[in-house]
Amino acid sequence: MARDPDYGAFVDKFVLKLTSSAHDQPLQGLTFAVKDIFDMEGYVTGFGHPDWARTHSAATSTAPAVLAVLRGGATCVGKTVMDEMAYSIDGENIHYGTPINPCAPDRVPGGSSSGSAVAVGTDTGGSVRVPASYCGILGFRPSYDAVPSAGVVPLAQSFDTVGWFARDPVILSRVGHILLQSPVMDPIKPSQVIIAEDCFQLSNIPNDRLGQVLVKSVEKIYGGHVLKHTVLGDYVKEKVPSLKHFMSNEIKELEHNIPSLAALSNAMRSLERYEFKDNHGEWITAVKPELGPAISERVWEAVRTTGENVDACHSVKTELHAALATLLQDFGILAIPTVSGLPPKLQTDPTTLKIFRAKAFGLLSIAGVSGFCQVSIPLGMYDNLPVSVSLLAKQGSDAFLLNVVESLYGTLKEQVEITEK
Repeated sequence: MARDPDYGAFVDKFVLKLTSSAHDQPLQGLTFAVKDIFDMEGYVTGFGHPDWARTHSAATSTAPAVLAVLRGGATCVGKTVMDEMAYSIDGENIHYGTPINPCAPDRVPGGSSSGSAVAVGTDTGGSVRVPASYCGILGFRPSYDAVPSAGVVPLAQSFDTVGWFARDPVILSRVGHILLQSPVMDPIKPSQVIIAEDCFQLSNIPNDRLGQVLVKSVEKIYGGHVLKHTVLGDYVKEKVPSLKHFMSNEIKELEHNIPSLAALSNAMRSLERYEFKDNHGEWITAVKPELGPAISERVWEAVRTTGENVDACHSVKTELHAALATLLQDFGILAIPTVSGLPPKLQTDPTTLKIFRAKAFGLLSIAGVSGFCQVSIPLGMYDNLPVSVSLLAKQGSDAFLLNVVESLYGTLKEQVEITEK
């Protein structure tokens, strides 16, 4: 069977370009696809589900984030497949099919911005960072509230962000400056690059292919004196006392797990469920959409939620933000694996996937709950599958983080090539 040249990424293909006499169009010549969660004038926003599309009218205006990229000179080539109602990080969709992972066709592409990576997405729990990691490209989750989310169907407003993908760090930055409306700034050297040792130990990818590639690159570009090491789980446990509300016995007994990060993930999921219910509970109860098995379980769990721990969730957010701001200061970087391992196979056994997801969410919730910005950077292939590392910076330091990626990227690629030999 001939492979779809678009990797099954699109729900709707069209060409949209703004005519402009403006000379300053930094994205001129670039094409981009939009996750089917953004409003585009004249098109129905499908939110990953045919029943949603059927029960909603065409948008009367275009989301400001999409307009910004169009005004920057880029051409939109269509809307992409996403997980149903954005409620997954796997990238599988029973209605529209699962986009093919170009790096590993037998593996999931990651979601919920699954089609966007293989062709501007959103990231609540990991929906830009995970597909970027699984598909071997750059993915940027900006600081919370840094990019306008008007005209985007909400999942959970306390965590929703508008993120983007690119194959090249220069384009990643260029798109970033347009979306963030930030001036181009001179690169600033990180004051420290903190390696979260326990997070790297959580990964099942050998450290010489992950943490060490980053360490050697940082030494070469910035000097070894900027490197620091921390046990992040212990730091978070000490500095975020409200996590005690989410620290179950089950968490403490889990193997291959960092208890405080698992509790952090629990807090995030709890608030996410409550906000998802508030946003979509009535529609789900009235329409009863057909959902894939794993997503159905999560959606109905959200609809049944009572929101009893909501205040504690907000306390966790405030405490984690303060703790990480103290740890990183103005120009510090925190390094973690993006996810805990290689992309899972398509149709992986649900129990195995649940364990994998739990480990991944512990890592993903660090930026999610703190509101800090995070970039996932590809580090070549291990076992013929893509691997990646993530860098986080303080909320509002997005332009700084984009510059760091540009500075490090070439050396990271060199180190990967040396290691792969």
